[in-house]
Amino acid sequence: MRWIHGSPSAKHNTDPDIQVHPYDEHTVILRQNMAIDYEAPFLFLLFGEERAVLIDTGATASAEYFPLRRVVDEVMDTWLAGHPRDRYELVVLHTHPHGDHIAGDGQFTDRPGTEVVDAALDSAWEFFGFRDDPHGVARVDLGGRVLECLATPGHHEAAVTFFDPWTGFLLTGDTVYPGRLYVDDWQAFTRTVDRLIDFCAVRPVTHVLGCHIEMTRQPGRDYPVRTTYQPDEPPLQMTTDQLRDIRAAIDSVGDRTGRHVFADFVIDRRDDPGGH
Repeated sequence: MRWIHGSPSAKHNTDPDIQVHPYDEHTVILRQNMAIDYEAPFLFLLFGEERAVLIDTGATASAEYFPLRRVVDEVMDTWLAGHPRDRYELVVLHTHPHGDHIAGDGQFTDRPGTEVVDAALDSAWEFFGFRDDPHGVARVDLGGRVLECLATPGHHEAAVTFFDPWTGFLLTGDTVYPGRLYVDDWQAFTRTVDRLIDFCAVRPVTHVLGCHIEMTRQPGRDYPVRTTYQPDEPPLQMTTDQLRDIRAAIDSVGDRTGRHVFADFVIDRRDDPGGH
């Protein structure tokens, strides 16, 4: 798959505002245009028999510049034309509450048959049941398709990872992706990576999918922050072996804060190792 990756001139960019990639009949991956926001996050729309889930809503609030609601409605209308239902719902969930993952929420607040779950810690943890059992596996039933959800703090205290048994996708948000892994809580991040490795050992994970691409195809080289043209992107998908590479990198970083460069990712440790 070749993703839209910006252009030398954002003003003259001719890519769609949102790239729509049907991975299969019931799974759609969306990417925001870099000309709208340099973060260019990936979003995931998954269809079950009774409801669909949209995971993350991108980096731009304006429906004029980032017509996420319209695009999602069009994709859902197409799916429903082939799978008619009297009633079909949409749930909006998030990998974490940073602005480039929740900005489009407002486009869905008045949408009929839609539940938008706030990504903040209290509301998200209440929805998933993590407040009572932060180490549990929550389940979101779409009807014939049940997502398994894990609390995975480290990048953000409210971060959530989703496993979709239908595709085998492990959706890791900003916790794991081919780019700069910003870590605000080192101990929590270490536990999260350990948990993901253990989880993958007993699940048929096909791809580890984060929400950004920031690396180039040259090992150890990332695009500068705020880049809007990335013609040499590696694939979005990562492997479970690369989770183990991240775990080895954690040991290599040790107690050192700052930026640490590895072949497929960069770890940016922000927390104070003496503060825990």
